[in-house]
Amino acid sequence: MADAPRQSRVHLVGGGIASLAAAVFLVRDAGLPGENIRVLEELPVAGGSMDGSGEPAGYVTRGGRMLEEEAYTCLWDLLETIPTLDDETVSVRQEIIDFNEKWPTEAKARLIGAGARILDAADYGLDTHDRLELLRLLMLPERLVGARRIEDFFSPHFFGTHFWTMWRTTFAFQNWHSAIELRRYLLRFLQEFPRMHTLSGVRRTKLNQYDSIIRPVRAWLAARGVRFEHGVRVTDADFGTDEQGARRLRRLHLERAGVPETCELGPDDHAFLTLGSMTADATYGGDDRAPELVRDKRDGGWRLWEAVAAKADDFGRPAVFNGDVDEAKWESFTLTMRSPQLLHRIEELSGNLPGTGALMTFTDSGWLMSVVVPHAPHFADQPEDVYTLWGYGLFPDRPGDFTGKPMAECTGREILTELLGHLGMSDIEESVAATTTVIPVMMPYITSQFAPRTPEDRPLVVPRGSANFAFLGQYTEVPEDVVFTVEYSVRGAMHAVYELFGVDREIPGIHHALADPRGAFGVLRAALV
Repeated sequence: MADAPRQSRVHLVGGGIASLAAAVFLVRDAGLPGENIRVLEELPVAGGSMDGSGEPAGYVTRGGRMLEEEAYTCLWDLLETIPTLDDETVSVRQEIIDFNEKWPTEAKARLIGAGARILDAADYGLDTHDRLELLRLLMLPERLVGARRIEDFFSPHFFGTHFWTMWRTTFAFQNWHSAIELRRYLLRFLQEFPRMHTLSGVRRTKLNQYDSIIRPVRAWLAARGVRFEHGVRVTDADFGTDEQGARRLRRLHLERAGVPETCELGPDDHAFLTLGSMTADATYGGDDRAPELVRDKRDGGWRLWEAVAAKADDFGRPAVFNGDVDEAKWESFTLTMRSPQLLHRIEELSGNLPGTGALMTFTDSGWLMSVVVPHAPHFADQPEDVYTLWGYGLFPDRPGDFTGKPMAECTGREILTELLGHLGMSDIEESVAATTTVIPVMMPYITSQFAPRTPEDRPLVVPRGSANFAFLGQYTEVPEDVVFTVEYSVRGAMHAVYELFGVDREIPGIHHALADPRGAFGVLRAALV
């Protein structure tokens, strides 16, 4: 392998965090020259689902990702390498540590009931039967859980507890999602059990995660010669078997500005393919219009996986994940406020300064709406007199309590009406609306990776017998780890690079809270309260 890295060319399909992490590991750990790596991305920017931008009407992020100290070992390993854009002597990892020491999370209003009444979120509401059901799921091996749903393992009382309301809105679980994925989350994040009501284990970035993570990573890669080719859609790949019986990716099929091309891989070349997209066919609304719900897979985010899955039994089954939009969708929204009036009222209600609280969930909301107020500025170019708020609704098809309309049919202005109603602040609606822009985003596949599944439905990161290709992203199989996290994409990228390039460096282990006696005691104490 001594000379192989310098001879190898690597094609990274997709410009999300999985491909960017793979590129860092290829340069940093495998010794590949940056100029031998190219990232093929259809969109004009890198980052994939980790977005954050100033739209013409206002700021918007499609989602907010929870970072966590104990569990995110591979992400922290990555970010220790990357300097911030403001100070090359400070790593992105150190910036996150410093920011959270200055602005620690300690939510005082995690749950808000009818009449804007702050509930006692420390009372999880679990009874003995609920605890036994949780224990049963944790004790079962995945092969016995199979493709069953969460609702197959719990009684109605469990789904009415404060614990489930906080857990599901923190991680975006639905009752019909995969019981295997819930089991993995419980095992991976049990250390959060005692602090679910404050979310004090959450770690935030200084700015939104595109500005704080994606931009510095991309800059680090570009400085080392990594090439970014935008406006390129990879539509298919051809595979074959070499004389030693190893499986090889031979050719990529792509479209550049709508013109078909092929890319032949040489004997030392590799390709890493990002499969699927949780934000495929996302659409944006505005103050006066609701976002469209796209059901017919228009943007091609699933096309590559569907094409390659037909070529081998172990390349996964995308239809399991993109076959039911109604079980995968939800809607988010971003407020851009040109007056601090609403934030001052939220601070009075919650007792939290912006950036020190966490998700505030309205337990009686038909949409099951949750919102969070970030520290300002949240965007790199955000003026001092502009503020933002992000929120989402898990049930966009249910009628609102103040609009009477499903969230999916509401304009941004109507979503603001619903939000102010649940905050008990309808009295300031006219003045807030006059200085606020609301951009809603409908995402048909945002929790599709939680779909009930069997082990064969997701391909291995490095399929058996592969000599030069790997799969990346949220729809690959990384044993014991949890999808819908940045950590999952980064860990998968590390596995791909280390295995295919023979990197002699240990991959950070997966954190297990129950392996730490102190953590296990805290979980037990919280579970029995």
